[in-house]
Amino acid sequence: MNIPFLGHRHRKAGLPDPEGIAELLAECELLRSQAARAGVRLDDSPASLEALDQLVPGWRDDEETLTWLGNDAGLYLGTVIVRTVPGAAWEIRPDGQPVVRLASGREFDVVDAGRAWAASGVPELSQLYAEVSET
Repeated sequence: MNIPFLGHRHRKAGLPDPEGIAELLAECELLRSQAARAGVRLDDSPASLEALDQLVPGWRDDEETLTWLGNDAGLYLGTVIVRTVPGAAWEIRPDGQPVVRLASGREFDVVDAGRAWAASGVPELSQLYAEVSET
């Protein structure tokens, strides 16, 4: 997911407001809407990732929904990581792509992971979270 205005803002205004960016990236409207319809509450916890992994993937029949939902799933995964893994933070690449940088310095492309999950269910979001939170 390329968010060019974030990259532009970063260059123009100096350091971006990390909390403002985190709130913007945490919106994930389509994913939250789909989850709510299925009775899943997204509370930014690792347990909510497990609940998402159990959803019936009806979105896979609609290419546009699949793309947007994949972006949202990745941003939601990143939100859970940033809010629960010590030292994890959002970073916006120069090309506008949001990634999560872990305290170890490892960069994790959550949007790519979300797209893979939306398209095939593999790897599971909860599995990705477990791998990231252990490093």
